[in-house]
Amino acid sequence: MLQILGSRRLSGKARGGRILYVFNRRATQPGRMDRLQNVAVISGRTLTTHKGNVMKKNVIIICLVFFVLCIFSSLCFAEALKPVKLPPPQTDGGKPLMQALNDRASSREFSSEKLPMQVLSDLLWAACGINRADTGKRTAPSARNWQEIDVYIAAEEALYLYDAKQHQLLPVLKEDIRTDTGKQGFVKTAPINLIYVADFSKISAEKMEDKIFYSAADTGFISQNVYLYCASFGLATVVRGYVDKPALEKIMGLRPDQKVILSQTIGYPKK
Repeated sequence: MLQILGSRRLSGKARGGRILYVFNRRATQPGRMDRLQNVAVISGRTLTTHKGNVMKKNVIIICLVFFVLCIFSSLCFAEALKPVKLPPPQTDGGKPLMQALNDRASSREFSSEKLPMQVLSDLLWAACGINRADTGKRTAPSARNWQEIDVYIAAEEALYLYDAKQHQLLPVLKEDIRTDTGKQGFVKTAPINLIYVADFSKISAEKMEDKIFYSAADTGFISQNVYLYCASFGLATVVRGYVDKPALEKIMGLRPDQKVILSQTIGYPKK
């Protein structure tokens, strides 16, 4: 069985090229480099052995195979990351407002049971969905209608961005980053964690302290909407600031003018 163990730059006729040391795993003793089997000049058109034998080989074929495999993998990846259209929100049902306010509470114990698509649809619409189609305004207020808060959804299968205009989930990463959304143990197994991200490029205020203030206030409005929806429909939730924000921003691939404000965990109560 062959194993690629290292590489180095070539000199002389093969200057600029790179060689790969290919060993036979069974023949090589730990820590020894004396059983060299083959040396391949990847950037050239020949393959040579340490004994000087020259085997004419068209490396273009190898490159083409590699290229085809990359294209195939990219297509599969793109296929798996299509936008997810949410069902229309159901705006009837649930507890009356005064009862929801009475039942509103933070919980840190969650079932790992996934939320149905209709529940996720209603939850996100309640958070900051469009409730006036003629103006595009939302269920949550925002300063000067900047609408600078983006809601990301960290689920087991992927990280999504909520697109309120189309009421759909836009795929961001095909990774489970729930563990990175907070430092509490329950974030790993709860079905979803919302991540509230402020896009400072949408805020016309010049002072950074104003951008931070308004984005924090607008995040509070959205998170309270989530609290009331969860209280109305029997879900558990807690908003959290105990997050390694720089690390999470890097994982999410955010721009320098995008900042994580808070996270909020949602799921069914643990039985």
